[in-house]
Amino acid sequence: MRLRALSRYGLDTEQVWRNHILAGNEDPQLKSLWYTLHFMKQYADDMDQKFTGNKGSLVYAGIKSIVKTSMGTTENLRHSRSGSDRHADIIQYTSEERSLALQLCGWVKKGADLDVEPFLCSLEQEGDWERAAAVALFNLDIRRAIQIMNKGASSGKGDLNLNVVAMALSGYTDEKNSLWREMCSTLRLQLNNPYLCAMFAFLTSESGCYDGVLNESNVAVRDRVAFACKFLTDIQLNRFVEKLTNEMKEAGNLEGILLTGLTNDGVDLMESYVDRTGDVQTASYCMLQGSPSEVLKDERVQYWIESYRNLLDAWRFWHKRAEFDIHRSKLDPSSKPLAQVFVSCNFCGKSISYSCSTIPHQGRGFSQYGVSGSPTKSKVTSCPGCRKPLPRCALCLINMGTPVSCCPGGSKSDEKVDLSKDKKLAQFNNWFTWCHNCRHGGHAGHMLSWFRDHNECPVSACSCKCMQLDTTGNLIPAEVVQP
Repeated sequence: MRLRALSRYGLDTEQVWRNHILAGNEDPQLKSLWYTLHFMKQYADDMDQKFTGNKGSLVYAGIKSIVKTSMGTTENLRHSRSGSDRHADIIQYTSEERSLALQLCGWVKKGADLDVEPFLCSLEQEGDWERAAAVALFNLDIRRAIQIMNKGASSGKGDLNLNVVAMALSGYTDEKNSLWREMCSTLRLQLNNPYLCAMFAFLTSESGCYDGVLNESNVAVRDRVAFACKFLTDIQLNRFVEKLTNEMKEAGNLEGILLTGLTNDGVDLMESYVDRTGDVQTASYCMLQGSPSEVLKDERVQYWIESYRNLLDAWRFWHKRAEFDIHRSKLDPSSKPLAQVFVSCNFCGKSISYSCSTIPHQGRGFSQYGVSGSPTKSKVTSCPGCRKPLPRCALCLINMGTPVSCCPGGSKSDEKVDLSKDKKLAQFNNWFTWCHNCRHGGHAGHMLSWFRDHNECPVSACSCKCMQLDTTGNLIPAEVVQP
């Protein structure tokens, strides 16, 4: 997690899928998770633009919720396997919700044309020949599957049995008692690659009974779900998705986020994952990605987020923790933190900074002091609430709130040099700064200048070693330390 934090893991909100690369591109579950979140964001944004209302929330609810809404709207079509001399009709099921599920699985891209060819090409480029051939076969294109396997065999990087499987596929027959089926059943037991096994299981299965494919646990969840969306009835599909969801939740398998979405079921799944791995980093970023406010209010989600923030602080990754807080406030506006520290008046106790931000500034601006700035800004040397004067700076003896540039100590020639170089006043120089022990302080710019050469309080007759009491004064954020 430490290395991931340094690589800005989880912060890419545009190309969400890239976060798995920032994580090292080694964990297939993380890869599946971030691709799922990428597709969810992509199609949720698209649906929100097309329809009135928050239709995109259905996408983040996961395929389990999507397929439930398709009950009664599914159409069945009869297709045959192209590339085979014998054509056996196979029933496929289609609906708008099933098409959306296929898009979330990554098989097809958004649009009316549900073409799987771009997905096959991407798998070929990655060298995932077995998976590409299986997806082609599941889309009833035997000829394309054979072509992919021949290409994989010639590349020398695929499974050693690709040529054998391609030859077996070329002799496909739909006769139930044929020698071909008997030999394929025997060959299937000798194959190690799960996708090649699933291909033969599909070809030798009876129509509507595809347990050999659906129960192949080493086949990616998204591929099994996409297969189920194409070949199972509504009742069978809902039963399969429900069963698979429960398995994913118990195992804490991140591939199951495709099914549960970012819902309460998703939180249950993520809880199992965190219990198994302790990865509060992934849990925090995942739940922030499109989750409704009800889910983000879950005490488990809040615990993961706070644990990760504390972990970043413990690593001294203060900048990274600040980036995470900014990222969190963008995705969840309700989490924007209130001011944690403010300066209060000694007399009335009201916040000086809050009062200054709520009343209009009047009078001359900073330009009267030779400092470029907005003409509407002015110095505030008294409490806006009770009008009592603010404390004086221990060094320049001028009331706090007065810009540093107008304080005595610098010659006019120095000011002219600064202005000629077009230097602007750093706002931090005007901040209130004080020692928590002796309560003496002043302008931050003056205090920094004093404590560069001194350890003792600048107030006469005060022997407080202010600088030595500052336990974090000499710390350097860990992410900028050179190894």
